[in-house]
Amino acid sequence: MLGQLEQTPGRTAELALEAVELLTEVYGEALARVTDLAADSPRTLDRLTGDELLRHLLLLHRIHPDPLDRRVARAVDDLRPQLRAQGAEITLVGVQDEVARISLSASSCGGAALRDLVRQQVLTFAPELSAVDVVAPAPAPALIPVANLWQRPDRTDAAALSEAGPAAAPLALGGPT
Repeated sequence: MLGQLEQTPGRTAELALEAVELLTEVYGEALARVTDLAADSPRTLDRLTGDELLRHLLLLHRIHPDPLDRRVARAVDDLRPQLRAQGAEITLVGVQDEVARISLSASSCGGAALRDLVRQQVLTFAPELSAVDVVAPAPAPALIPVANLWQRPDRTDAAALSEAGPAAAPLALGGPT
């Protein structure tokens, strides 16, 4: 509707846009006062920011009381059950320089749609982000073979293994032979 009003020529359209802008400023100031009054009650403030409509209005007026990283973490937490139901896991890696990094592992196809869902949800909670990077989880650390523990850089493999003796030999299942 505002788009149509902006396209309408004449002073009446200009006055209507000015009225909408002024009304928006009044509502923004009223919301700021409400959040200031609720600041002494964390439970009330959480309820205000937990309500989807109020959260959007607080973000629109740039008066949301939660810091950026907390809002991104809340978006990830809200998405987790939905993604788990689809066989995916999500983790917040961090927020730095207005970029959120989110780890997403999906065991099924449709990973692109899930990445888009994550980006959309995070930007809904934190529209001031310049980017949301959805990355694959870091690989698990590799185990070091026991034989490598006996190696020293100044010795050959054969010398280190003969010194280590049976402790470096592969373990047999089922007991001694």
